[in-house]
Amino acid sequence: MTVLRGGTVTFVFTDIEGSTELLKRLGDGYADALAEHRRLIRDAFGERGGQEIDTQGDAFFYCFERARDAVAAAVAAQRALAEHEWPDGTALRVRMSLHTGEPVVGEEGYVGIDVHRAARICSAGHGGQVLLSATTAALVSGALPDGVSKRDLGEVRLKDMEEAEHVTQLVIDGLPESFPPLRVEQEEPMDFGDRLARKIHADVERHLERSMSGFGPGAVEDAGKAGTRLAFFGLVNLVLLVAAIVAIILLIKLVV
Repeated sequence: MTVLRGGTVTFVFTDIEGSTELLKRLGDGYADALAEHRRLIRDAFGERGGQEIDTQGDAFFYCFERARDAVAAAVAAQRALAEHEWPDGTALRVRMSLHTGEPVVGEEGYVGIDVHRAARICSAGHGGQVLLSATTAALVSGALPDGVSKRDLGEVRLKDMEEAEHVTQLVIDGLPESFPPLRVEQEEPMDFGDRLARKIHADVERHLERSMSGFGPGAVEDAGKAGTRLAFFGLVNLVLLVAAIVAIILLIKLVV
């Protein structure tokens, strides 16, 4: 039985980008390519003190005692993957993420938000990209391998994570360093007009419901005109208020 490290550890997640398309392209050769990919990952990680926690299909989950060793392992693995001669010249592009935390060691393995955060960072990346969480980036700030630097990608919203994560990318000499934007959740754009329209509609419905709530079935017809007039004047007042707010906002923008 594998004894898991306790205390502060650094997690590394890896995953092959576009594995389904790669399987279609390589056919029966995909099994050999996958096995070779596993060998390269295990050699690079194992030589630097990595502990294999889990592997599923084309993905790995590793743990390191020190963040600098995890970074060195990820760099070595990416270089090995890039230099390897793959069948039909089809390279396996692997994304990697590193996050340092203090997870709980449970009966089934590591438990806690740190595991999920590390996995979400990996999911946001692209093949060939190595991403660090803010914690890991701070720990290795002065201990990067030769030929490696950092690129700040800013704060991003990771799926199912309440707080934004400041993500850093490793730039490895001789390997691709430009990638598409991270695949993360986007904030809903502030469509001011659309939100105002929805608010006005909701307010009108509430006014109508309140005006009709005190009447029985026999009084609906008599109260209809009165309720309509009340709703109309309430709507007019609301529209005037909204117009005043919009005018103030536009004036502020012009002044600024």
